[in-house]
Amino acid sequence: MSLKNGRYTYRVTGSGDDSEYVGLCTEFPSLSWLARTPETALKGIRKLVADVVKDMSASEESIPEPIAGRFYSGKFMVRIPPDVHRKLAVQAAESGVSLNRIASSKLSQ
Repeated sequence: MSLKNGRYTYRVTGSGDDSEYVGLCTEFPSLSWLARTPETALKGIRKLVADVVKDMSASEESIPEPIAGRFYSGKFMVRIPPDVHRKLAVQAAESGVSLNRIASSKLSQ
């Protein structure tokens, strides 16, 4: 498995009523691996992704970049209702901080 494959975003979650675990990879949302233990689910999804990346590479398909390797500027635009905007502006003014600081604080909770 290459370093790039290891940098993908993996997660393991319970699969519900069947008492098994599902391994998932954020960059490959159509892939999953079902197993009896979380460790086996993680190993399974990592191996599956490595195999898929190998196949994609062999057929010269575009391979998703790991989220961990992407650059984030720290800026994004969000639209909110005017009354929420007003409420946040009041909270910021009362707290003596910027609206950006209030919004950032609430988003990071």
